[in-house]
Amino acid sequence: MLNWESILATRSSRMKASEIRELLKLLDRPDIISFAGGIPDPELFPDREFAQAYADIFGGPAVSAALQYSVSEGYRPLRAWLAKELAAIGIPATVDNIFITSGSQQGLDYLGKLFLSPKDTALVTWPTYLGALQAFNAYEPTYDQLNPAGNRTPEAYVQAATEAGGRVKFAYLSADFANPTGETVDRAGRERVLDLAEELGIAVIEDAAYQSLRYDGEAIPPILALEIARKGDINTARTIYCGSFSKTLAPGLRVGWICAAEPVIRKLVLMKQAADLHSSTINQMAIATVAERGFQAQVANVHKAYRYRRDAMLAALEKYMPAGVTWTRPEGGMFIWVTLPKGTDGAELLAKSIQTAKVAFVPGRAFFADGSGENTLRLSFSCANDKMIEEGIRRLGDLIRGEVAQAA
Repeated sequence: MLNWESILATRSSRMKASEIRELLKLLDRPDIISFAGGIPDPELFPDREFAQAYADIFGGPAVSAALQYSVSEGYRPLRAWLAKELAAIGIPATVDNIFITSGSQQGLDYLGKLFLSPKDTALVTWPTYLGALQAFNAYEPTYDQLNPAGNRTPEAYVQAATEAGGRVKFAYLSADFANPTGETVDRAGRERVLDLAEELGIAVIEDAAYQSLRYDGEAIPPILALEIARKGDINTARTIYCGSFSKTLAPGLRVGWICAAEPVIRKLVLMKQAADLHSSTINQMAIATVAERGFQAQVANVHKAYRYRRDAMLAALEKYMPAGVTWTRPEGGMFIWVTLPKGTDGAELLAKSIQTAKVAFVPGRAFFADGSGENTLRLSFSCANDKMIEEGIRRLGDLIRGEVAQAA
């Protein structure tokens, strides 16, 4: 028999199973209260609107185009709608600055492929989105810590990257309600990231998957908007803005996008021609139709539900967590990040929790490029009702209290 491992590319050794995708299997167990999956609540999907959109497509002259091959850049009316929406948040873009992907995850994979040679350095936050690490890992990079509130010098980054055998290529971050922490980078931090990128001569990848999910506080301009305000033209900007319809409309249609300077878009189009030709035309048409007919109303519906659940989880954490446990207080998104007392291992806690408390969460270590963060965990409130939240956090608090007491 062929020894497959002997002929695989070296990059295959860096491909790891997602702890989150594995934990999603627990959603099928009725005895488990799950705060693990960072997924939207299917009860909030605009299913009737999509049914009507698909019916209109199949019942009209557009059906032939919907079922045919299409351009790699993406469905033009959808790109035009996105350009209008982006202009409203300070990003004046044309359709030529917008590229449709099969979900924002494909966009991250393409950007890793575009920028990273083996041993190059990607700057990421500690912690960062696990899916980004998975996307970039295949291209064999080194990681270094990006801290928007820090004061590390560009020279220090260059030295570390040189010692690792490559160059710094980009800074990746989610500025609004980040997965996994739920935290938002303030305006000063965004400006500092831009300053650092300018000095290093690198790109900035701004993951805006949760940008539309703000429940409280004042909106902060995207990093790309701040850069355009500095330079006056998107085509001179180094920031690459990645968005998705998965958190607002429906993830199953796999429609995301990238907004960037035209030279970047042209390269991405060539990559897509070689990879999958184009994203599903009919799904892009359906997304465009539903978005045009009622995107803001859908977002308002999502806001109402998720704001209530976030508040319920924050209240339950305050009520049931023992002393020494801290957590973030997000203004939007789907996640709360919990920090346990030193010496507590989130992975070990999860194993005990599944067996005894019957509560699932994601251990925090998976989100750290350096494997640290063992005393952290991520909770998602998006798919839990208030009764599940109250009972699940009570059980989890009792378990953590017992673990802390035992370690003392």
